[in-house]
Amino acid sequence: MEFLLQIYSDEKRWAGFSEEESDRVHSAFMAYGQALREAGAFVGGNRLEATSTATVVHVSDGKTSVHDGPYAETKEQLGGYYLIEVADLDTAIAWAARCPGASYGKIEVRPIAPVPARV
Repeated sequence: MEFLLQIYSDEKRWAGFSEEESDRVHSAFMAYGQALREAGAFVGGNRLEATSTATVVHVSDGKTSVHDGPYAETKEQLGGYYLIEVADLDTAIAWAARCPGASYGKIEVRPIAPVPARV
């Protein structure tokens, strides 16, 4: 089964890290990604730019509107994700608990819904 591990935290906290702390956290994420790869669980993942770089697109009655900034103002922002393939939810939760982001915020674990094949 595939699961999306979404990493939520306060991006202002990350911006305030010293270079040493930033390097330490970066190394922890690199080691985590390597562990996922070695276990054969890694499908994909990325770090996201700050919410200030977001563009929100909405279409209503055929008219497109485009706005700068995040969709919603929240305490914690989506900062990155891992797409993993593991046997079950319990295994996905165990991997989420190992993610360095879990120490700085929260990891939302969501199963990927299968897309039906078209005939």
